[in-house]
Amino acid sequence: MASEDFGCFVEQFLTKVTIGVDLPVDVQVLRPYTDPEVQRVLHLMCRSYYAGAHPRVGVWGINPGRFGAGVTGLSFTDPWAVTNDLGIATTLEGRRELSADFISRVIAAYGGPQAFYRDVYMSALCPLGFTRHDVNINFYDDTQLAQTMRPKIIEWMTQALDAGVRRDVTIVLGAGKLRSYMDKHIRSDVGIAEVIYLDHPRYIMQYRRRDLEAYVELYVKTIRSCCSSVLG
Repeated sequence: MASEDFGCFVEQFLTKVTIGVDLPVDVQVLRPYTDPEVQRVLHLMCRSYYAGAHPRVGVWGINPGRFGAGVTGLSFTDPWAVTNDLGIATTLEGRRELSADFISRVIAAYGGPQAFYRDVYMSALCPLGFTRHDVNINFYDDTQLAQTMRPKIIEWMTQALDAGVRRDVTIVLGAGKLRSYMDKHIRSDVGIAEVIYLDHPRYIMQYRRRDLEAYVELYVKTIRSCCSSVLG
């Protein structure tokens, strides 16, 4: 059953999320939600931008990194974006993160955070991040970790879909390994009808920056197309 207040679901889900399985011995979990300031920012974000029961298109990344969601608890959102995009004053500190920088541009081009988050649930297949020797790792880059996380990812995505994220179409940010993992191990189990894959923001910022504006336009056009399809 869809949640009558999606923001309440998001806040409760993220503050309670745990791995709950054994990980490779050299893998550490990023746990931003134990920080009272992250909890405060998350509460304000959910009250301001995720309230209500409007159906949203899921936009899914991989897992948080140390300088974005690993600090703020909000996918593709660094401390700069918390203050300047969301308008939430915070004591969280950190440098500008590439993926968050790109998504900031997308949000601005979309019409601002109120319009964007009314239409979009911005998340990650795995809402907790991982490091090995203080370096970010993607869950699919370690075979054991990828296998271990599969049932948890299915569980987490199903909870979001049951709370009101649309099942007819979803967007995944990653056209390589993440696409392969999603198609082979996740999509059929969570019952998503159509998955649209876009190049990941970090890839764009590192390797396709000369085409930055075109990618921002593509993101906005793709999200709007998905959202308009709900009326069809």
